[in-house]
Amino acid sequence: MAAPNEKKTVLSTFTVGDMTLQYVYGEESKNVGISLLPTAMAHLAVEKVCWVESMVQSKIMGDTYPGPFTQGRTMRPGGCTPLMNYESQRTWTEDGTTTVETLLKDPRGYAYTHTLTFKEKGSHIAAHTTFANKSSEKVTLEMLANSSFGMLSPFTEDDGPDTLELWRMRSTWSAEGRLVHESVEEAHMEPSWQPIGSNSKRWGQVGSMPVREYAPFAAVEDKIFGVVWGIQLANGGSWQLEAGRCDNGFFLSGGQADREFGHWTKDFAPGESFTTEDAIFTVTAAGVDDACERLLQYTEDRLDVPESEETLPAMFNEWCTTWGVPSEESICAIANKLKGLGLPYFVIDAGWFTKKDGGWASTAGEWNVAEFLYPHGFDYSLDTIRACGMQPGIWFELEVVGCNSTCFDELSDWMLFRDGKPLTVGTRRFWDFRKPEVRDYLQKKVIDFLKEHNFKYLKIDYNDTIGIGADGAESQGESLRQQVEAVQDFMRSMHAQLPELVIEMCSSGGHRLVPSFLTLGSLASTSDAHECDEIPVIGARLHRMVLPRQNQLWVVLHKEQTEAHFYYKLTSGFLGRLCLSGDVLELSDKQWAIIRECLDFYNAAGPVLKHGKSRLYGPEMTSWRHPKGWQALVRHNEDTALAVVHTFYDAPKTVRFPVPAGYTVEKVCAREGVAWAHAGDHIVLTNLADMDGLGILLKKV
Repeated sequence: MAAPNEKKTVLSTFTVGDMTLQYVYGEESKNVGISLLPTAMAHLAVEKVCWVESMVQSKIMGDTYPGPFTQGRTMRPGGCTPLMNYESQRTWTEDGTTTVETLLKDPRGYAYTHTLTFKEKGSHIAAHTTFANKSSEKVTLEMLANSSFGMLSPFTEDDGPDTLELWRMRSTWSAEGRLVHESVEEAHMEPSWQPIGSNSKRWGQVGSMPVREYAPFAAVEDKIFGVVWGIQLANGGSWQLEAGRCDNGFFLSGGQADREFGHWTKDFAPGESFTTEDAIFTVTAAGVDDACERLLQYTEDRLDVPESEETLPAMFNEWCTTWGVPSEESICAIANKLKGLGLPYFVIDAGWFTKKDGGWASTAGEWNVAEFLYPHGFDYSLDTIRACGMQPGIWFELEVVGCNSTCFDELSDWMLFRDGKPLTVGTRRFWDFRKPEVRDYLQKKVIDFLKEHNFKYLKIDYNDTIGIGADGAESQGESLRQQVEAVQDFMRSMHAQLPELVIEMCSSGGHRLVPSFLTLGSLASTSDAHECDEIPVIGARLHRMVLPRQNQLWVVLHKEQTEAHFYYKLTSGFLGRLCLSGDVLELSDKQWAIIRECLDFYNAAGPVLKHGKSRLYGPEMTSWRHPKGWQALVRHNEDTALAVVHTFYDAPKTVRFPVPAGYTVEKVCAREGVAWAHAGDHIVLTNLADMDGLGILLKKV
């Protein structure tokens, strides 16, 4: 049977950096789709034998479901897709950003506006979709994607057997950012002999922790031509990605989790509209790591951080020192020990509010200082920190209420409900941020508290998920979306009132490493692998998911650690933002000398951590909990290169890895006995031990 095909017309063409973007119109399907190619390879594209993949994917309740065999697997393409008629396209440029707005109209009175933005020399494109009900009756959506693109690979006329590779990013608590891949054939997504149903995968996350099983990232690679198409979603709640095909053309699509996957429907009265969050996509001929870095530029472009963040300073957090019981005695002793170390922030973590009859996790919500822990008043400890040359920071888990808090029952009407009862997860309930009384309460308890005590640093934690959603909207999925949006609006209000406040995003480590949250803070606690061997394994791989300038990593030190292990831990902090903790009151003079050496190196590496490109070298690692072998993360910009090397168990005594040409070694941070050589375009290291670590800084000649 002949493969389906249709005549395709190019509506418009744009140049975006080194990419060529085209809007393509299908003469039979009437679909408008997006084609994205590396400009240098655009002339190699062929006429793809397939239908045009509609860039707008929607499903209206009551319309025909896709078929056959696809219910429960996908809701795309919905029965409304053939009714989306191309109406117009307009383009404008403002402040260096070009916007392309494409209007599609459904004759029943529904309008879809697909909005795409990019910078002339940009590395990525952002897109979202707006649905508007311009009919005279209520309508309900069951699915609306942020955006979609397909017709992959444009370098092969047919389906391209043994050509396409699907990349995804797995993530779980204390093991964030594992990049996995499989061929389209291994994923069982070859087109069938008769193209009568979508052969696709749908995956994602349901709940208020958007990075739990997966990160919202996917890529498709043409292995023959070496081209990678990547997509990332900004969504902060439930989301889904889909990849697959019905014919020769492979697609990537995603956005808000739909009715089947995320319990989401949304009603629209006449005149109402809704805009999705952004999907970010790119194409590159430089590999999947380059695709990840190009997508991260979306977050970089939207950061609004205090001036104090420009140098990417290291910090101290007492969590792994007091383990939830920070007191006046411990804080003052630690602050005096850290005096003169040059750390700008001393963060007081969970427990400063605890009750005598309950731990910190169950007493959150009232946010009153535990007076029995601070006999001279809380400000005495804060002033001691300042007198030792640091600014105090404070921890809040502001979205939850613990079971031993008086708010748990007395203010339960202010909390999220499911099925008519307060939504309770373990020992926690959740404030309903849609309620003005909740926002007023937290204005007083959080923002006014920060102002009163002149805090310059805030750690926002979040240690459970509200799951599929709550009451108070037309669907539980929509209630969840509204809650996440309201939480983010509160964080924006906080930033507006306290623009010099450094905000650290945390969700049991890395459960919120998505653009919509990362752009609300300065940095993020990217993993709770506090004392674990795998912290440098995670930290290096997170360069694909998080800007290194935001990649805060625990450096937890103990007096019994060997010298090699001390360097192992401290140099892990060179992979992002170094956060010191541990038994700092018990360390030896020699250990303090190593800390000072490593902090000096870290400060020198700041510029390349802030801006650069990262590549990871070393043998494939299966187990992260029990790492073996070695790794080298090399990051460089036009002036500086940084190599951060770690050995694990069963490590070789000698390792060799490439560094960019034209750089010379300027600074080495390693234990005594490790030997190195800069041989051509490689670094060679010898005399390494198991669980060892070092950093090398190179400057452009």
